[in-house]
Order: sequence, then structure tokens, then C-alpha cells
Amino acid sequence: MKKYFVAFLVSTCAFAAEDWPRWRGPNSDGGWNPQDIPADFARKAPEQLWKKEISAGFGGVTVSGGRVYVMDRLKTPKEVEHILCFDAESGRNVWQHTWEVSYGSMDYGNGPRSSVNISDGKAYALGATGVALCLDAVTGQVLWQVDTVKTFGAKIPTWGFAASPVIDGDRVLLHAGANAGSVIALDKSSGKEVWRGGPDPAGYCTPEIIWLAGKRQLIAWGPEHVQSLNPDSGLVNWLFPYKITYGVSIAQPLYHDGILIVSGYWHGAKALQLGKSPELLWENKTEICGLMSAPFYKDGVVYMLDKTRGLQAFELKTGRILWSDDNSLTPKESNPQMSLVWMQESTNLAALLNSNGELVYVTLKPEKRVELARWQIIGKTWAHPAFAGNRVFARSDKELSAWRLW
Repeated sequence: MKKYFVAFLVSTCAFAAEDWPRWRGPNSDGGWNPQDIPADFARKAPEQLWKKEISAGFGGVTVSGGRVYVMDRLKTPKEVEHILCFDAESGRNVWQHTWEVSYGSMDYGNGPRSSVNISDGKAYALGATGVALCLDAVTGQVLWQVDTVKTFGAKIPTWGFAASPVIDGDRVLLHAGANAGSVIALDKSSGKEVWRGGPDPAGYCTPEIIWLAGKRQLIAWGPEHVQSLNPDSGLVNWLFPYKITYGVSIAQPLYHDGILIVSGYWHGAKALQLGKSPELLWENKTEICGLMSAPFYKDGVVYMLDKTRGLQAFELKTGRILWSDDNSLTPKESNPQMSLVWMQESTNLAALLNSNGELVYVTLKPEKRVELARWQIIGKTWAHPAFAGNRVFARSDKELSAWRLW
């Protein structure tokens, strides 16, 4: 246990302020917290530094070591997926890697869904059809590439593989739904299978590692269960039934103070009190219904996008709803989406990218929310942006754009 805790601290401290190296940031929790935000930041219009034409995809942007990474898909002259690497300062295309795919009748088949994970100078990716890769993050040289469907028997879900790779020590964890393995652990140096575990097929939710009573648990939300696995072996610690309509287990669960929150579009939120086995603490099937947007937390309050009421604040321990924003921060749609980031958690300041491509500054408190400013920075998007230093990098189905915020 001690070696993992030390490794976690080292890896966290190693990230520069300019890095957003994986899904939802340095700690995969939506935390940005840059230093020296000017007092008048909200009055400063973002300055566009560059934009580059790219093709379609839902996958988020990542930034590490002065480079920006994103995935997309081209239909002609051949159907391919790309990993694209750009220079963060100039927007120059540094390298790209391409592989052939066939989306067939995949629903919402625009392009890749996951974010590239940058770790120790390597780039790890998972395409929508199950191609997993490890490349040199600086040169783009392919170190290994494996088709998880052909090699491991992974099953492509209705909307394609969407969970981003997770690095854990010497392994890369993929939520790929192989035979007898909801999650597959590969040796991150070779791409060889280390273990597989969990009974569920693939959902769309990126797994996460939590600590409970001094032990690590890998939480992997699938279409039929909330699963807890031993991240060292893949063995099941516990399963909690939660069968989801159409298998849309998407929004990353939130864990704080021994409580795990999961929330689905049709069946609402469940709060699990974790111990030797999980117990249902509370549930709300109709008024707290998340979909794609990962929630975040501060001081006993969860902030989560509901399918009909917009962004809501509710108490972690009771589920009591404190307020709803009445769809003022992102458009009311059948599939609402926004990316939530703590810009300065100590002052309850958040930065949101809504589905219209508007960057919204807002303070979020238990008693109210206050919008400070709103700026158009990209076209319509569901993709998670990257916040690095004093900049934001956002993508749509047509372009990747870099902006200086102050």
C-alpha cells in the first residue's frame, strides 16, 4: 500500500501547472486551480492564440510537456482514426498516427470518444472500435498497438468504446468488456494482458481508483453493476446491481467521505455507503438524473448536471437538493452536456464549457450560483476541454482551438 501512495504523490507533484495530461485533469477529478488568477479575469475576453482544422470526435483534449493531444476520425479516402499531436504555443502539427477502422452502424458515429492519457513520456489511447495504443508522446513512434476485439474478445458497445485509459503503476487499465473481464489490465510497456476482471460488458465510464480503509479499489461502473475490483489482480471485491437502460453507464461516479454517488439518465442517483459491502444510503430516481457530465464536489455538496433541471447542487449525505439552475448554464436538450472544472476551489470558482461551446465562469455555493462571464470559444461540442496554465484548449467536430484566458 505504501509504495502506491508514494507513487501517487510523486506522479501528482510531477505534473507541471501547464499540464492537463489525462481525462478530467491531473487527478481526473476536474481540478485545475491555477496560480495567480488576476482579480479582473472575468472581464478579460479570451484571446485566441491559434486554431487548427481537425475531424470529428467526442474525445477530450489533453496537454503535457508543451504538446496538445486529441483524437479524430476521417471517412475519406479511407475510414481511419487519428491521434494528433500539436505544439501548444504555435499549433504546429508535430506528429500524427493513423489506423484503419470500420464504424459500421455505430450510433453517434462521429469519431473517437476517449482522451489520450500522457504518462512518463508515453501516450496511451483507446479508439471507438477497440484499438489500444501506446506511443512515444514526443515523436509519435508506436511502441505497441493491439486490437482488443480481435486479441482479447472485447465487445464493442452500441456507442463504441468511450472510457479513457487509466494508468496504474506498470499497467494501463481499459474498460473494454472482454470475455470475463469488464476491465482489462495490460502491461503498459508491452501491451500484454496482465489480468481481466468484472462480469459486466463495456459501458462508457472511465474507471477510477479510490482508497477505502487504507486499501485501493478500482471502481468500474458497467451497464449492470457498480463494480469494485482489486486493481492488482482484477478480482471482484463487491458488486452492486444497477441495470441501466440501453447500457448508458457514462458519468464518472463521485467518491467522498466513504460515499459513492452514481447517477443515470433513466434510473436516477444512488448513494452507496462503502464498507465491507456497499449499502444503499439514499436514492432519487426522478430528480437527480445525470448522463454524460461528471459531477464534482466541495464541502459536503455535489454539483451535477440533471437531464431536465440543469446544474443542481445537493447534499452528499442526504441527497437533499439545494438548488437547480433551470438550464441557464447549458442548453436544455434531450442529451444535455457540460464539462465542469474547479478553477479556484478555495473560492468556489468554476469554469464550465457548455454544449454550445461557451466558456462560463461561475461561483458555485450551497446556497446559490452566480454567473460571472460567458465567452464563445468553440462550436457545439460534448468534448472535455483541457485547462493548462492560463489557457484553455477546446475541440469541436471541425477544429481544435487554443485561447489565453488572462
